[in-house]
Amino acid sequence: MDILTIDSWYILLPAFILFLLALFIGTRKKNYHSMQYFTVITLVIYLLAVIHLVFFPIEVYPGGYESTGPLWLAILKEIEFIPVLTIDIPTFVLNIIMLIPFGVYLPLLNDKVDTVRKAAKYGFFLSLTIELLQLTIEVIVGSGRTSDVNDLIANTLGAALGFLIIKKLVKIKLFKVMVSKLSLAKSA
Repeated sequence: MDILTIDSWYILLPAFILFLLALFIGTRKKNYHSMQYFTVITLVIYLLAVIHLVFFPIEVYPGGYESTGPLWLAILKEIEFIPVLTIDIPTFVLNIIMLIPFGVYLPLLNDKVDTVRKAAKYGFFLSLTIELLQLTIEVIVGSGRTSDVNDLIANTLGAALGFLIIKKLVKIKLFKVMVSKLSLAKSA
């Protein structure tokens, strides 16, 4: 029984090409300038990089979930529920770093994300989505990925930290001008 490995390029490269087509076809009537296109394109590249890091390669084991008990029990075995005590410091730090750019992008995309709490909420929900998808992939194909509550904490902190960084930078006049040009939100 051979393991089938799905590399990210087979999925992410076509997804990026389709995104570019949709972007340029869908925004013909909008008055975006080049810096706003730069924001959208770099955001998508960043999100594709996150997808690459957290999901790929996907290793499909023949048979996927092997019934050794109820499915719900298998799912529970794939989740690390205990926060902080089971923390792996390097992984925790890398998870914080991974979502810092997301926190930076948030106020550029939506002027309603105006507090660290809102940025943390978006970071939490992005992280929860990632963890649930990792769990689903693990249960369906046996990919070897687990879901960890520490990842939720670290990713949420990363989004909040990114938001704080951009908010501090816009207090500097040079950065405020640059951010206003990059922003798709009404006010940056």
